[in-house]
Amino acid sequence: MTATLIYCYDPMCSWCWGFRPTWTKLQKSLQPLIDSKQLTIQPMLGGLAVDSDTPMPDDMKATLEGAWQRISAYLGTEFNFDFWRNTQPRRSTYPACRACMVARDSDLEDEMYHAIQKAYYLNAQNPSDLSTLTACAEHIGLKAEGFEKAMAHVKSEGLLEQEINQARHLGLNSFPSLALLLGDHLTPIPLDYQDHTSMLAAIKKALA
Repeated sequence: MTATLIYCYDPMCSWCWGFRPTWTKLQKSLQPLIDSKQLTIQPMLGGLAVDSDTPMPDDMKATLEGAWQRISAYLGTEFNFDFWRNTQPRRSTYPACRACMVARDSDLEDEMYHAIQKAYYLNAQNPSDLSTLTACAEHIGLKAEGFEKAMAHVKSEGLLEQEINQARHLGLNSFPSLALLLGDHLTPIPLDYQDHTSMLAAIKKALA
């Protein structure tokens, strides 16, 4: 029986950005299990914040900028703090999540995920804006018109909300989070943001 490692994330989650280097190492370490058909990896979108056109209040901006500072101090993660001075943030991550869902249909989900993170955290661009997401889509090789049409379809059909409900049903309520699904049994995998080896050991133990 093939097990499924579920990776629940939000492209605008700053802890997901901090986790990326360790997550990349973990995926590389899992490749032998993937090659031998013992394991597949399934990304799942978490959805931090619903659609909103309302500017983010100053106290929330200060809270989130503080989170970036803590992650940077803890993990050495690079952030461009100009975002908080040069853009009009909104508490809205659903558009970025939909962009990853659209890219999934072209097997480009991780490429879109990373493009959004770089636009947001390094280039101080706002992924709550469709223009930023369309630029990310073009960067990874998707056509702007088709991408925007697919974004509208995903929104009108409520496809993201269905996936979020699935994640909640599995108890995946924080981002990032990992859980191993083997048959009907779900094993949460504790995260280590600095070292992938404990997560690798936990996955192998759950598979044994």
